[in-house]
Amino acid sequence: MARIAGVNIPTNKRVQIALTYIHGIGPSKAREIIETVGVAPERRVADLTDAEVIQIRETIDANYMVEGDLRRETSMNIKRLMDLGCYRGLRHRRKLPVRGQRTHTNARTRKGPAKPIAGKKK
Repeated sequence: MARIAGVNIPTNKRVQIALTYIHGIGPSKAREIIETVGVAPERRVADLTDAEVIQIRETIDANYMVEGDLRRETSMNIKRLMDLGCYRGLRHRRKLPVRGQRTHTNARTRKGPAKPIAGKKK
């Protein structure tokens, strides 16, 4: 099992698919990494040599922000918005949708399960 950026990527999958298991790497970035390293996209992770795995690891470390660093930066950006007290920060603080969605109905993913209100009957 290859370990890249602190993540054990699955060995029986194609390299391009396996790289997407790393937080911050999607299909297009995985394709870029494979092209820069020079690995054929149809190869499996189990078929990679140690040198190729090291080369992929070095490419990711040098050119991409992934896993812990990316999560930390994202949380710091949200915290900054909340500290500023801007509209987006207030929406984050109240755990409501941030990007203009309606909340009269829907928004259950963000608001959680519906809470019954005592005495409300139609």
